[in-house]
Amino acid sequence: MYPYYKAAKVLIQSKFKPRLKSDDESILHLRAGFSDIDLYPEVNNGRHLTLMDLGRFDLAVRTGLIGLVRRKNWGLVVGGASVRYRRKIPFFRKFTLSTRLLGHDGRWFYFEQTTSRHRKICSAALVKAGIRSSQGLVPAGEVIREMGITDWSLKLPGWVNSWIEAEGLRPWPEDSNKPFQG
Repeated sequence: MYPYYKAAKVLIQSKFKPRLKSDDESILHLRAGFSDIDLYPEVNNGRHLTLMDLGRFDLAVRTGLIGLVRRKNWGLVVGGASVRYRRKIPFFRKFTLSTRLLGHDGRWFYFEQTTSRHRKICSAALVKAGIRSSQGLVPAGEVIREMGITDWSLKLPGWVNSWIEAEGLRPWPEDSNKPFQG
């Protein structure tokens, strides 16, 4: 089940935190709850990604993006992710979720997100996310202009460009109604 309580808490608390600029980092302090763990008992691999939503929500609220999205009747969408896992996050243990915007490729925005305990990385993700309207994906430049940002300086690191290129080589199934064959 989606962590609605945690999401609501983050969204409400984010309104009272200091504003962030697009190149600032969002840091959340969370605790692994009963609905976050698997049989081992540690935060489930899929739940890492779900909890990372919360970091992007915090950043979106604190930069003013969420207000723009609501005014324009736009939506937030994830287009892809790559995750690496290093250490477990045990049940009921506190951990930190850090989120920072790396840049955009004209269409998509790219975020680096990490979870950590005791200053040691537990998981790290590269998340490709965008803003959608009823006409489709809103160009990143339009989103930036609408936010009133005139000093955009974020350039994608080489490793992100390599990931984008590799993702472009990955084949899609021929027919979306057929099961994926590899």
